[in-house]
Amino acid sequence: MLKRSSEERPNIRRRGSFVPPLAFLIPLGAALLVLTGCKRETPAQTVYSMGERATDGPIVYNVVQTVWKSQLGDLLNTRVPQNRFLVITISATNSGGRELALPFFTLETSNGQEIKELENGDGVENWFGLLRTLQPAENHQGNIVFDAPLSSYRLRLTDGGEPGTEKLVWVEIPLRMDVDTSVSGPAPGPN
Repeated sequence: MLKRSSEERPNIRRRGSFVPPLAFLIPLGAALLVLTGCKRETPAQTVYSMGERATDGPIVYNVVQTVWKSQLGDLLNTRVPQNRFLVITISATNSGGRELALPFFTLETSNGQEIKELENGDGVENWFGLLRTLQPAENHQGNIVFDAPLSSYRLRLTDGGEPGTEKLVWVEIPLRMDVDTSVSGPAPGPN
């Protein structure tokens, strides 16, 4: 019995060595090339500093000030955070032509961790509120509060659009440790 080499056997394919025809590979390669061109680009982040007018749509924001607190409330009704309370004074103006709802805000750390705004305004003077709708040309200013570790953050703001289609901007919230000047003690020195 003579053995033939695989080169001499006509149209015999070995199992696992299937090679698709060239006519199939060309359209597949073209489709992959087209689909890689459809990659959704992430827009560049627009980042503002505190005190700047932050806008990307009909809502104009201004982050006025930040204060770190170890507690909120008064002597009889004190709230203590897990970390620290970060109270942010913010102004929002609806420059659009329709009523807009503002969601609760989010802080972002440098490594992408998110910290949600607290939904409880007890002990927060001039709290921004639970229900946040702005009529056209309406301005609202108030305080929002976060329970967060001492650090620098970015405050993420929305244009009031539908979730998933909204435009976002960020405001840098630097870590500032202001000296509390409201409490005065006796001056050091001889009596």
